[in-house]
Amino acid sequence: MSEGGSAARSGMAAGIVSVNGYVPQRIVNNDEIAAWSGAAPEWIVRKTGILERRYASAGTPTSRLAVNAARPLLDDERTRSDIGLVIVATSTPDRPQPSTAVLVQEELGLAYVPAFDVNAVCSGFLYALTIAEAFVAARPGLRLALVIGADKYSAVVDRTDRRTVSLFGDGAGAALVGRVPDGYGMGGSFLLADGAGAAHVQIRGGGTDRPLTPDRLADGEHLFRMDGRAVREWALEFVPKVVRRTLEEARVSLSEIDRVVFHQGNVRLVEELAAAMGLDREKLALTAPRYGNTAAASIPITLAAEHARRPLRRGERVLLASIGGGMTAGSVVLTWY
Repeated sequence: MSEGGSAARSGMAAGIVSVNGYVPQRIVNNDEIAAWSGAAPEWIVRKTGILERRYASAGTPTSRLAVNAARPLLDDERTRSDIGLVIVATSTPDRPQPSTAVLVQEELGLAYVPAFDVNAVCSGFLYALTIAEAFVAARPGLRLALVIGADKYSAVVDRTDRRTVSLFGDGAGAALVGRVPDGYGMGGSFLLADGAGAAHVQIRGGGTDRPLTPDRLADGEHLFRMDGRAVREWALEFVPKVVRRTLEEARVSLSEIDRVVFHQGNVRLVEELAAAMGLDREKLALTAPRYGNTAAASIPITLAAEHARRPLRRGERVLLASIGGGMTAGSVVLTWY
């Protein structure tokens, strides 16, 4: 197990200065999931709390979702010229090479700045956000970093597996990270990985360890698999730990947090985590009923939806926390500016 805190902070702080979410138009409801998997719609709601999710068309790559989320943030030439870094968090890249980030960079016209992918599965956005903060803090000439979480799990789920196909949807969320006055922005973060749990969430085939063959394709090794019970137990053990470490670094108490954005693994898991940590349910942002689990896109989509629902006020403290395959977990405390 490896773990690490955020970079040392000095001078001007770094934080999210704008955020946007994108989901495809096609709604896939529980009746459709039931027809594929044999799971009763009532079972899906009882087990997951998810009512519907969004699917991109078969010809839409993950990079297109990412571009659709990011483009509204680039509303003027000055903003575009200030972006000096592009990070895309995804576990469903367009292709093995090159990175999805360079495809997004090209489509957005952000040439000649560093661009790369991060794969921490559903924790990817918080990993990428923490990396972006470190870049902004270390490089005075870097005004803005574009951080995107984007995934297209409709392309990798097994539609006959009710335990996973009922959970996932497609989408992307994007944030601009830049300098904010001291006392605002990212006040604390903590990331954790536990490779002993690697088998809990995986796509076994398609890499150098298990290249896809006709037999492996027939066995479904190119499709997503998850041990839901093991993931739940891991989340209930480790997410409170990373949150506690983040709060300690930020020097705030849980009672001082104004809003909470958890990774939307499913409604029931969000509720269990909130109960385990003694969180006020009124502070919880929730998009899983409408969008399902959008993997690395989940946190930025939910943050953007929460900001649209009830605009965040300057000085509000927001807790972001995630769990992802690997196993991975992450947490960030933001003071909104």
